[in-house]
Amino acid sequence: MLCTDRDVPRDRSAGHPRVPRMAPLIPLMLAVMFGGCHPEGREARRELDSCQEGDAQSCNDIALRFLGGRYVLRDEARAASLFDLACEEGVAESCVRLGVMHLEGTGVDEDTAGAARLYERACDGGALEGCSRLGVLYRDSIAVPADQPRAVALFEQACDGGFAEGCAHAGYALVVGRGADRSAARAAALFEKACAGDSPLGCVGLGTLHAAGEGAALNVERAAELYEKACDADEAAGCFHLADLHEHGNGVERNFERAAELYRTACNLGSGRGCYGLAILHQNGTGVPRRVEHAASLIQRACDMGHTPACAAVTEAT
Repeated sequence: MLCTDRDVPRDRSAGHPRVPRMAPLIPLMLAVMFGGCHPEGREARRELDSCQEGDAQSCNDIALRFLGGRYVLRDEARAASLFDLACEEGVAESCVRLGVMHLEGTGVDEDTAGAARLYERACDGGALEGCSRLGVLYRDSIAVPADQPRAVALFEQACDGGFAEGCAHAGYALVVGRGADRSAARAAALFEKACAGDSPLGCVGLGTLHAAGEGAALNVERAAELYEKACDADEAAGCFHLADLHEHGNGVERNFERAAELYRTACNLGSGRGCYGLAILHQNGTGVPRRVEHAASLIQRACDMGHTPACAAVTEAT
């Protein structure tokens, strides 16, 4: 049985911002829609139809599908266009997503200043992720002047609103005393809240405090559990710290093979420390075959990622 338009439920609910009809865009979108009658495919058709009718939230939803290639062919440029339309009509989430694309140069030209403006607009519109991301820009002086107190205020605004990653960033600011008085105990409370909200970054922060016994009870076993939770969520720092514990038998059974596996995962997730840790194991043949040339390539990779000890090792070798 073929799917027809009559098979697709129509949702004309009120309350969403409206955007102008986009007739010139829609035929192009329809041309890349996957066929079949899968519920997700039918939902994509419904979102597409609602977007054409002028529902800005549906434009955001279908843009997410184009960005991820979910029941449409992946098209980052088209996703950016749809996010732009929805953002202009007040969908704050769309402003965040478009800001991320401008920051990374995905589907649009890289534009860090544009990303900052979009995050601010999103934050003002109630998208707490926008507040947190804007805080990172102020913290790291990306497209805006460095302003640590402003960054912390934005992190706390996001955290207070329930955005877990904002709690994690606020926690790290308190650990190092950037933009706020240093307080490991307050940081631990923020990391706890972040980790409970499924922020891998928060779990790593809390694990680090438990491992050091700062602001939280010294409990390396608990730290290992937290690092593992973060690693399972593809947080490179969690994988690295868990690998380090396994390498040294700290809080967990000493297991060089497991350490190598975790360092490799961290490296592949973009951790220079992970690449360097794996390189040392290969240099010594600990838990993995001794492969000096491969170790050298890993050290170079770690240096390219900005890991200072690796760069020192490269310089020494030359």
